[in-house]
Amino acid sequence: MSPIEPPPSRWELISAPDDFPGDLWAVGGDLEAGTLLEAYRLGLFPMPFAGSTGWFSPAERAVFPLGAFHVSRRLRRSRRRFQIRVDTAFDAVIRACADPRRPGAWIDDELREAYEALHRLGWAHSLEAWDEHGLAGGLYGVALGGLFAAESMFTRRADASKAALWALVELLRSAGDDDRRLLDAQWQSAHLASLGAVAVPRAEYARRLTAALPLSDPFGRGPIEPTRAG
Repeated sequence: MSPIEPPPSRWELISAPDDFPGDLWAVGGDLEAGTLLEAYRLGLFPMPFAGSTGWFSPAERAVFPLGAFHVSRRLRRSRRRFQIRVDTAFDAVIRACADPRRPGAWIDDELREAYEALHRLGWAHSLEAWDEHGLAGGLYGVALGGLFAAESMFTRRADASKAALWALVELLRSAGDDDRRLLDAQWQSAHLASLGAVAVPRAEYARRLTAALPLSDPFGRGPIEPTRAG
C-alpha cells in the first residue's frame, strides 16, 4: 500500500543554508500534510514555538548509522519480554508521547492531530513494544523513501522504547541499502550517543538526505506484526 500524496503546500519552503548558525530557521506557516512532507524533504521539522510553529534545521544533526546501533546485553535480554508491532496503535503512541505529565513534553494538540492525519495518508508510522500488560513503549516518525525522521518516543516499562528503536533499525536494514538510508534523531544527546547516534553538520545531513529520499519505503507493505524476539 503506497502512501497518498497530499495537495502541495501553499507556502514556499526553502532549506536552511549550510552556514546558517542557528537551529531555528523559520516561524509560521501551517501543519497541513503537504507542508510537513515538503519540510522533511528539505531537512526541516516542526515544533511549537512562541505560540506558533517553528521550523528547525539543527546546525548539528543526530543520525543513527544503521550498522552502528549499540545493543547491550541488557537490551538483548529485555527485548525478549516484548512483542514488536508496526502501525497497530499509532494514535496511542503519539498520545503517550504527547502526555503533558511527561518531563519536557512539547507535542501540542495541533501537532498531534497533524501527525495523525499524516499517518492516515501512510507517511507517519509507529513502532510499538507490547507485553502482557499492554502497550509498554514505542516511537513514531515520518518515512519518506529511505529517510525515517524519528519524532518522539515513550516508555512505560524499562527498555521498551529502546526495543522499539532496535526494531526500527532492523526494519530499515531489511530494506537494503543500509549505507544510504537515513535514521534522523534531530538533536544529539548523551542517551542517543550511547545507542550509536552521531552528530553531523547540516551540509552532511543534506547530502545524506539527498541520497536517501529516492530509496524504497520499507513501510509500504501496511501494518506489520513481527513475532516476539527470541
